[in-house]
Amino acid sequence: MAVFTKLEKNEIEDFLKDYSIGNLISFEGIIKGTENTNYKIITSKNKYILTILEKRVQPEDLPFFMDLQNELAAHGFDCPLPVKNNKKSIINKLKDKNAVIITFLQGENLTNVMPEHCHELGLKIAQFTNITKNLNLSRPNSVGYKTWVSIYENFKNINNESYQEYFQILSNELIFLKNNWPINLPTAIIHADLFIDNILFIKNKISGIIDFYFSCNDFIAYELALTINAWCFNDDLTFNYKNYNSLMMGFENISKLNIEEKGSMNVLLRGAAVRILVTRLYDKIFHPDDALVKLKDPEEYLNILKWHQKNIKIDS
Repeated sequence: MAVFTKLEKNEIEDFLKDYSIGNLISFEGIIKGTENTNYKIITSKNKYILTILEKRVQPEDLPFFMDLQNELAAHGFDCPLPVKNNKKSIINKLKDKNAVIITFLQGENLTNVMPEHCHELGLKIAQFTNITKNLNLSRPNSVGYKTWVSIYENFKNINNESYQEYFQILSNELIFLKNNWPINLPTAIIHADLFIDNILFIKNKISGIIDFYFSCNDFIAYELALTINAWCFNDDLTFNYKNYNSLMMGFENISKLNIEEKGSMNVLLRGAAVRILVTRLYDKIFHPDDALVKLKDPEEYLNILKWHQKNIKIDS
C-alpha cells in the first residue's frame, strides 16, 4: 500500500456517488507498501479501503483478483470483499485509473514477530493453498524469472558505484536460478506477497489477509519461501530458527511438503530473495519523486540472498 495518486475530498465524494455505501466522512492515505495507491475511507455506513491500481497491476488481471477474494471468503477464509457500485461493477475508473473499493478488516500489523505468529501464518498458508488448488481460476506469475531478468536489464546503464555489488551478485544469481529452478512441484494459487503489513492480527490471532494483487498460480513451496524470507530473519539479518520452525509446524499441521519440495527449498528461497531484491532495487533507483511512499531497503534482501547462498540447508 502507498499513495502515488493524490486525491481531494471532492474527487472521492464524486466517486462514491455511484455506490450505496453512505456519505464520505473522512479519508486518509496509507503509506505502507510500495505498489498501489490506498486510502482508508470512513462513510456514514462503514469503513472501506479505496485502492487505485498502479504500475505492476495489469487491467486484465483485475477480475481474477476480485474473483479470488470472493471465492476465498465463500470458503470461510478471512479476507476483504470487493464492493460493487450501483451498476454492479467492481472495477471502476478514478482519475483515469482502475479503482476498487473493498471492505475494511479489523486488526493491526505486528510490530514484534514471535514464533506463535509464524505458527498462525503457517496454518493460514496451508488453508489458503488447500482452498485455491481446487479453484477454477488461473493467472500466471507476472513477477517470475523472466520478469526478474527484465527488471535487471534496466540496471545495465546505471553507473552509480554504490549499486555495483547488487548488479554483480544479481548477474551471477540469475544464471544460477535459470540452471537450477525446479519443475513439476505441487501448485496452487498463492498470495505471493505475505509481508507483515499484509497480515492483520487481533490478540495474536490472524484476523485477515489483505492485498492480493500479486496472487498467481505457482509452487506452494515458493509461497513458503517468500514467507520464510519475510518472517524468519531478525533485524540484524541473522536467521530466526524459532520463527522458521513454528511457521513450518503450522503449515505441516494441515499440509505437507514432499521430498522434491524439500530438496528444492534452497533454490526457491534464493529465487524468492531475488524477486524482492530486484523490485526493491528498481523502486529505489526509479521511484517517482512526488510519490507518498516509504521505500523498502533492497540491502535487506541482498543480505538474505547472501545468507541462503552460504546455507544450502536450514538446519534447525
